[in-house]
Amino acid sequence: MSRTVELHLNGHAIGLETDGSRSLLWVLRGELGLTGAKHGCGEGVCGACTVLVDGAATQACLTPVAAVAGKRVVTIEGLAEGDRLHPLQQAFVEAGGFQCGFCTPGMILAAHALLARHPRATRQQILDGLDGNLCRCGAHQRIVAAVEQVAAGKGGAS
Repeated sequence: MSRTVELHLNGHAIGLETDGSRSLLWVLRGELGLTGAKHGCGEGVCGACTVLVDGAATQACLTPVAAVAGKRVVTIEGLAEGDRLHPLQQAFVEAGGFQCGFCTPGMILAAHALLARHPRATRQQILDGLDGNLCRCGAHQRIVAAVEQVAAGKGGAS
């Protein structure tokens, strides 16, 4: 059943007419053209679809769009400020924290949520915080290094 869902998406208040039971992932990708969140497993296990909902890392593939009504949703497209990359995005570039790039948006947003809770996260906290995000290309060590740089205040030129 179609209904209007109002939310704050990447800093902008929006209202969209959609079936409230549709997954947030497919609304973002199909209706709004925001393709940073990827469809990986479709079961909330791989983290490719991770977005931030009120600051918490959330699997968009499992989240009905009605569940984010009135909430703040941030996708990878909304993380940078204009042409200036977010420090985590910049750290991923500097550390080579991506290979094919498929997992990168979800990894960055999961790391963002982790660092919001633990700004000076330890290596173990980073490993635990990224545990729900899989990298199939083998860039995981560089991903962890990028997050460590930001946590240590040494990377991702702010």
